[in-house]
Amino acid sequence: MSYTNAANLSAEHTEWLGKLDFYEKELGILKERLTEIAGKNSSFEARAGIEHFQNQFIVQQNNIDELKHAVKENMHLAFEEVKEHAGHIGSGTVSEYKIIDDAVRSFEKVVNELRHEFNLYLAKWM
Repeated sequence: MSYTNAANLSAEHTEWLGKLDFYEKELGILKERLTEIAGKNSSFEARAGIEHFQNQFIVQQNNIDELKHAVKENMHLAFEEVKEHAGHIGSGTVSEYKIIDDAVRSFEKVVNELRHEFNLYLAKWM
């Protein structure tokens, strides 16, 4: 089995958790803005958008929760392997790490697109 140095993965785990915390806070702010719109607009068109964004924010919060869990689980596995293999991590944990990296990148892209879409909606209804 091949092994990788643990220091590189540890820094990335910390960065991912920081990004996910940032996006979680941002979702909170977007939800507050959506509440403002809901209070000011009662048209069918505005309500449809409100429902759409409420659903999207719930989905993205769930994605954040799942990603945080995956990162913490990978951190734990890496920590256990570091203890067992003198500071190195096995290829299985590294493979999972790469999957998480791709998932975090994809999540960021989706949230950035959602933010852009929401800003267009805000411009129309604020």
